[in-house]
Amino acid sequence: MSDPHELQEADLAVCRASLAFHSKTFHAASLLLPPSVRAPATVLYGFCRLADDTVDVEGGRRLSLKQLHRRLDQVFDGRPQPVAADRALAAVVARHAIPRRLLDLLLEGLAWDVDERRYDTLDELLAYAARVAGSVGAMMSLLMGARDPSALARACDLGVAMQLSNIARDVGEDARMGRLYLPQQWMREAGLAPDAWLAHPQHSPALASVVQRLVQAADPLYARAAAGINRLPLACRPGINAARLFYQGVGRQVQAAGFDAISRRAVVPRERKLQLLALAAVSLRPSARLLHEPALPACEPLLAAVAAESTRAAEAATAAAASTSGAATGQRRAHRPRTEAVIDLFTRLEQEDRRHRKIRDETWRRSAA
Repeated sequence: MSDPHELQEADLAVCRASLAFHSKTFHAASLLLPPSVRAPATVLYGFCRLADDTVDVEGGRRLSLKQLHRRLDQVFDGRPQPVAADRALAAVVARHAIPRRLLDLLLEGLAWDVDERRYDTLDELLAYAARVAGSVGAMMSLLMGARDPSALARACDLGVAMQLSNIARDVGEDARMGRLYLPQQWMREAGLAPDAWLAHPQHSPALASVVQRLVQAADPLYARAAAGINRLPLACRPGINAARLFYQGVGRQVQAAGFDAISRRAVVPRERKLQLLALAAVSLRPSARLLHEPALPACEPLLAAVAAESTRAAEAATAAAASTSGAATGQRRAHRPRTEAVIDLFTRLEQEDRRHRKIRDETWRRSAA
């Protein structure tokens, strides 16, 4: 029987095929990640794709989201359903200590899609983007071993920025599905009535001004995300750089089209992608000036989830060590001769010392990463 904590190649292959088919941009960027990160990242994308399809393809039924929550229950209990995406996800969350709360927040954002929620202000839109994309940024950071708050905050910035770029690109496509993500306050300020526009979506200078504001709102977040790349392992930086540059490039294509996101869908040309790939591979030490900027308020629940999981894991490790030591001591004192018990005590103390040094070194390594 295979180890449930081991990612199986057959399950990974299914997730890899989904990534290559559904997201050519992310797939291209992922090729620059080291295999140790690319594989679990592909699995996380597979789950996000599954969850997104539950909303889009299956009509956004709340029942389907409840079923996803039940599947997550099984994943985090170590007894996933016998399908590739679930088995692979169970292996990844166990190995990389991914908090369940991050995935719950992602599903909460998708539930807002089910409710066809609209967003009156940019802050409200950021709360949505933090759930459906900032959560993914946080999980990616954990896969790369970057768990300190500054690195996590910048990873969340990147996820949110990418979501804003996607929204700017897909204004027309979303409107034809009856969805509106643009801040309605901005639309009213531009002279557009959201309901009337959604009934007959069309491009106009007024709409272009709203799309422009959204593209511009993403740019500072991309700059902050660049600072976070400095906290990643060197081997991971080209891939994350590529994702940052590709998705910011989507906004540049929207801009080049006069912010017309109705009659066309912005695509980064292949030649430009190749240029950005080359740039991503050489700009491995971006400025860290913005590294310690405060986290977006919308992303604070994500950071709190990671902090709580780290605390829980540390407490569990300490309790387990104390329990094992106490139980072993009692048994050996009751059943072993005095000399053997003393020898065993010193052996256990040495083992306990090594264990605590390992925990301490791991804590230091994470804080210094």
